[in-house]
Amino acid sequence: MLRLLVICTLLFNMHLQAKSELYDCTKIFEERKEELILELERIDEQEQALNALKEATEELLRKKEAKLSEKETKLNNQENALKQREAEVAKKLKKTEELLKALKEQKMNKVAQTYSKMKAQSAADVLSELKPLEATAILSTLKPKTMAKILGKMDAKKASEMTQLMSKVD
Repeated sequence: MLRLLVICTLLFNMHLQAKSELYDCTKIFEERKEELILELERIDEQEQALNALKEATEELLRKKEAKLSEKETKLNNQENALKQREAEVAKKLKKTEELLKALKEQKMNKVAQTYSKMKAQSAADVLSELKPLEATAILSTLKPKTMAKILGKMDAKKASEMTQLMSKVD
């Protein structure tokens, strides 16, 4: 029985000690409760600030993307307009070149007709006074028979130079 009493006493002491420790934990929690509440409020405020910053950043990003998209569309429209103008200019340039070529041919035909109607000596005298490339261009438009008559009336040195130039002309 003494043993039972000792065991009961030990159990009672252990119970009191455990109750005391539990009381100490509760007491510590109560003492720090206000501190923990303040820390939770601070964390909550930071979370709200971060969410607000995130939303503001996302809104700013959306606005910048919209502006960028608008500028890209504008640039694409300008690029298309420039391409269209470039095509129009190319067409006009081609037409102008064709007209210029036709005009040059017409002019050369008239010049060739004029020289073919001249006497061979007169044509030779005039062509001898021109720059060699110009004279060669005119001679190359004439019929071979007319060209031969004119070259025959020219100074041999000039006729030789013209012949060399004509052999190089495409």
